[in-house]
Amino acid sequence: MGVITAQQITKYYDMYRDTDVTFTKEIIRTLHLDPRQIYIKCSEGQWPCIINSTSLITAKIIVGTKEGGAYTALKSSQEKSMIVNLRYCFLQVDAQPIMFFVSARVTNIEPYMNSQDLAIITLQFTQRPPDDLIESLGSLLEANVNALKRKEERIVLSEDTRRKLNLVQMETIVQVQAVPRNCILRDLSFSGAQVILKGLAAFIKDKEAVLRLDFDGPRETINIPGVVVKAENVGERKDIVAASIKFNEDAIPMSYKMHVNNYLTTIRKTMFNS
Repeated sequence: MGVITAQQITKYYDMYRDTDVTFTKEIIRTLHLDPRQIYIKCSEGQWPCIINSTSLITAKIIVGTKEGGAYTALKSSQEKSMIVNLRYCFLQVDAQPIMFFVSARVTNIEPYMNSQDLAIITLQFTQRPPDDLIESLGSLLEANVNALKRKEERIVLSEDTRRKLNLVQMETIVQVQAVPRNCILRDLSFSGAQVILKGLAAFIKDKEAVLRLDFDGPRETINIPGVVVKAENVGERKDIVAASIKFNEDAIPMSYKMHVNNYLTTIRKTMFNS
């Protein structure tokens, strides 16, 4: 988790507490959630479960309906209005995992997608969850909001901005019509990028492209598909092109949005403080 102020935590909680986040594979990977370490604790027992979704005030988990296990204990807890505890676990880069329990009450139990073997349990938190959960969900949801509100805001790349973005290097690969080409990143935004590469503008414009980006913290390679919407010669060179790529909006990875959002919000805070 990053360094974040108590004021920002409160802002995240107030803005996003009712917003559900469904744990798709991409979201699990982006938030570094460890699904193997998610447990529900109740009636002096503890069982592994699948977390289906969470907000900052509720969560939905999936458990098996086998008698004598979590399902039986959760039904009993609902009937007696007893407190249960849901354990979250987030992995950190080169550090100990962050684990914590959130206390809740069972408010609903129903079959999961009409299955006789699985049930989905709705949990209502009894208090504000730990700051680590608020930070994780808040930063994710903020990145989604800003990806729409600030999608055209350009980040001109330099060695300084590269480091702040956790971008490994500005030299990378762009595939144009499935042909890989070396290029240099000139700028990035939520919605696109501009790169410098060898080629003829007429043969690059309007072509499908996939841009590769390598990030640190944690180390990951992100490939973003799009289309070259503009291509023009650089200076007097006929064989060097500045190509503007517009990303396919539905295919922009969540982790990329978070890298861009973290940079933009950090810069905004720095300007505000100064």
